[in-house]
Amino acid sequence: MSTKDDDPPKKRYRREEEDKSNSDSDDNYVPVCSSERKKKATVTKIRTSGPGCYSYMYLLYFFFIIFYITQLKEAEQAKPKSSSENETNEDDEEDEVWGRKNNIPLLDQHTELRKLAEAKKVSAVERQLKKEEEILEIVAEKKALMGVSELAKGIQYSEPIKTSWRPPRYILDMPASRHEKLRNELRILVEGDEIPPPLKTFREMKLHEGIIAGLKEKHIKKPTPIQVQGIPTVLSGRDMIGIAFTGSGKTLVFVLPLIMFCLEQEMKLPFIKNEGPYGLIICPSRELAKQTYDIIQHFCNSLKKFDMPEIKSCLCIGGVPVTEAIEIIQKGVHIMVATPGRLMDMLEKKIVKLSVCRYLCMDEADRMIDLGFEEDVRTIFSYFNGVEAVAIHGGKDQEERSRSVEAFRKQEKDVLVATDVASKGLDFADIQHVINYDMPDDVENYVHRIGRTGRSGNKGLATTFINKSNDESVLLDLKHLLMEAKQKVPPFLAELCSESEKYLALGGEHGCSYCGGLGHRITDCPKLEALQNKQASNIGRRDYLANTAADY
Repeated sequence: MSTKDDDPPKKRYRREEEDKSNSDSDDNYVPVCSSERKKKATVTKIRTSGPGCYSYMYLLYFFFIIFYITQLKEAEQAKPKSSSENETNEDDEEDEVWGRKNNIPLLDQHTELRKLAEAKKVSAVERQLKKEEEILEIVAEKKALMGVSELAKGIQYSEPIKTSWRPPRYILDMPASRHEKLRNELRILVEGDEIPPPLKTFREMKLHEGIIAGLKEKHIKKPTPIQVQGIPTVLSGRDMIGIAFTGSGKTLVFVLPLIMFCLEQEMKLPFIKNEGPYGLIICPSRELAKQTYDIIQHFCNSLKKFDMPEIKSCLCIGGVPVTEAIEIIQKGVHIMVATPGRLMDMLEKKIVKLSVCRYLCMDEADRMIDLGFEEDVRTIFSYFNGVEAVAIHGGKDQEERSRSVEAFRKQEKDVLVATDVASKGLDFADIQHVINYDMPDDVENYVHRIGRTGRSGNKGLATTFINKSNDESVLLDLKHLLMEAKQKVPPFLAELCSESEKYLALGGEHGCSYCGGLGHRITDCPKLEALQNKQASNIGRRDYLANTAADY
């Protein structure tokens, strides 16, 4: 029977070694920790274990690769997760590609990883730039300084205002190289199509002697660079954005052409009461508006010294009684200088209208936008297009019709749209224009319609739309009515002739003895024919009613 001492030493050695290995495994236990702590612990172990230089560098590259992979993973995790399945598939494919390259040398993998990381950085920059470009395009569309109705309808203005101003002929005969050379000498940069030539003197700009005298009083002898190019551009009727240093004379670029335009308008047809303004200048501050107004007054007074008609201007700013501006507006005003707030208030109250305004200038436009006047400017622009109208017709009750008539009579509304219900009896003061969208069936109704304007000795304008479907006898009546009233007869009416016209003066009476039409005789009277047809239809109706009434 064997004892403990007789046991083979080999077994005892194995048990001790197993115990030792178990204890070693406990001592070498590395708890789960972050990747950085793992790296540090592993590097320390490699260094203390005494590897060769080559093995150490090999592992060091290995850790660099792990570091790059970690960075790429963190960058991918930092990105917002996409709902697109395609992006997830692309990431999975990329992981699979790198998994299949485990047989590639670590240095090559390190190089490829660096290229991939740099490529991703470049693509991220490109995406950012593209995104910013798209945002800027959207902002630019929303910030276009146009009225709401213009933006909604997509209106684009391509034609300049037609003016009578032309550069001197000898300037026009000069080659384009001369103009470009002058611009280069004065450091003038221009953009656009068919740009007017730059002019070196005020006399070449064909300014009035009174304005040139006003310039001499201000000790201004020759134009500055922005005036050399800017004044001819504005005089040509072109839209312009001018950028120049402070004190470079930008104000005269828009003031002098405006005064020239207003002088031309006043000499052709003087402004009447409540007419204007023809030109509007909007400034961001009261001080700048007052300074601009004083400059305009200086040149207008200089023109009066040369026996030129008075060019009236008004200042509309806060802090100044609005009655001062109203007094000038009621007499007829050519130029208005205003700040956005006061101008909007006057437009809303219909103190001023922009129906004849053809010239708009925004002084210091960038500053105006920076100060928060963008929406105000858009609202002001809408008054160039927006017209308020009311209507009266048989489909409305009496209360609605009365309310519309009163609003139009008090000038709270601009246009009255009506059927023949408004052609008789209604009297409105200062109706300037009557528009007939169709020609009435007889000339008597035509006379009543156009009689709403030109009342009490005033002058008025009537416009009538006619076409080939109109009855010839009615058109002949209109022709002879215009001839009798000594009005201009349109060529197509003058050419209109009929065989019956030679009998118009028969028997001492001119025209129709029934309706008074001057273009036909009673035998061809459309009004009498319509009446006879109506009577004939009524006879049958009365007989029917008489027969059926007997049954009751």
